[in-house]
Amino acid sequence: MVDIFDKVRGNNGPLGQYSKFGHGYFFFPKLEGDISNKMTFRGKEVLVWSLNNYLGLANHPEIRKVDAEAGLKYGLGNPMGSRMMSGNTALHEELEDSLADYVGKEAGILLNFGYQGMASAIDALVNRNDVIVYDSESHACIMDGMRMHMGKRFVFAHNNIEQLDIMLTRAAKITAKTGGGIMVLTEGVFGMAGDQGKLKEIVALKETHNFRLFVDDAHGIGTMGPEGRGTGYEQGVQEGIDIYFGTFAKSFALIGGFIAADEDVVRFLNYTMRSQIYAKSLPYPIVVGAMKRLEMMKTQPEHKAKLWEIATALQSGLRNEGFDIGVTNSPVTPVYMKGGVPMATKLVVDLRENYGIFCSIVVYPVVPKGTLMLRLIPTAMHTLEDVKYTIDTFKVIKKKLEEGVYAGDDFVAQ
Repeated sequence: MVDIFDKVRGNNGPLGQYSKFGHGYFFFPKLEGDISNKMTFRGKEVLVWSLNNYLGLANHPEIRKVDAEAGLKYGLGNPMGSRMMSGNTALHEELEDSLADYVGKEAGILLNFGYQGMASAIDALVNRNDVIVYDSESHACIMDGMRMHMGKRFVFAHNNIEQLDIMLTRAAKITAKTGGGIMVLTEGVFGMAGDQGKLKEIVALKETHNFRLFVDDAHGIGTMGPEGRGTGYEQGVQEGIDIYFGTFAKSFALIGGFIAADEDVVRFLNYTMRSQIYAKSLPYPIVVGAMKRLEMMKTQPEHKAKLWEIATALQSGLRNEGFDIGVTNSPVTPVYMKGGVPMATKLVVDLRENYGIFCSIVVYPVVPKGTLMLRLIPTAMHTLEDVKYTIDTFKVIKKKLEEGVYAGDDFVAQ
């Protein structure tokens, strides 16, 4: 018999294998100070491109004031208990109604955590007779939700509508025997590559296939469409999205999330979604804070406008200088370069220590072997001067990369 702990000692997973030299620097780094375009990393000021604070609301004076007042008034313990048992309030219901209206749906349900809620909703909505069809680059929360699904599932290549069509046909053959239904899962904006899901084309398939569409729009809400109402509005197909998911962890600069759908679907989730039934209700300050953020999204368009000013300047500037930023059509800005993991560590250390730029680094298996990706998240808090400095620095870094400055199989530890 094997001791379970024997399987985990010395085995930290594909990324954890580098933890001895990377913990606290490449993984689990500590950014300190007020959330802004510039923060402190290991005692030095750095220009930060790795926070999903798209609209710059995290440290906005109006937000800080409302958050502080709500915390003082209610405390973080109120209400106590799950929504079903003792944690429901008029404010929770008001926020759900406002969010549902914002994204054009009949009703909404709050989620304590977006990741947890997304996985739990998938578990609640499908059973062993149903078939899931999903995009190959779906977020981990979708993948974990499907792990609980005891029925069939089919994957289609990322944004490949022809393959989706084929998979829907296969799924229909199965559900004709089981008496189940079909759910298609995809994202509004894919958080790594930054490209939008082909929602318009997917919705069009409803003319020839019978399925329901569940969209994770974590990166789309607040950034896409009029007043930030999401990628479905951006593409003019919000009505074709049957179940809409939005998080508070990005544009809202908060924690939690919501799902919006037809009233009977939301009522079903209220009574079957285990992550909400068996978890404490969101504290009042989170609810009040989310209401304030939603109000600002609807009434202060300058935040979204500034985000897109920065994103457009960054992406056009990088493209003009010959950088490969893929097919992004959202604020998410990936910069692809040639190099493996050891090379990536040296490049990142150079960026942080010698140029004062902090951005996320992505390597295999998220991107193909021999490729490294620097992932930049522009926000309304950045300036055009930040953009110019970053592009100028990336030109230097790219030249060093091509000249072999970062070559070798040795890792750089900090």
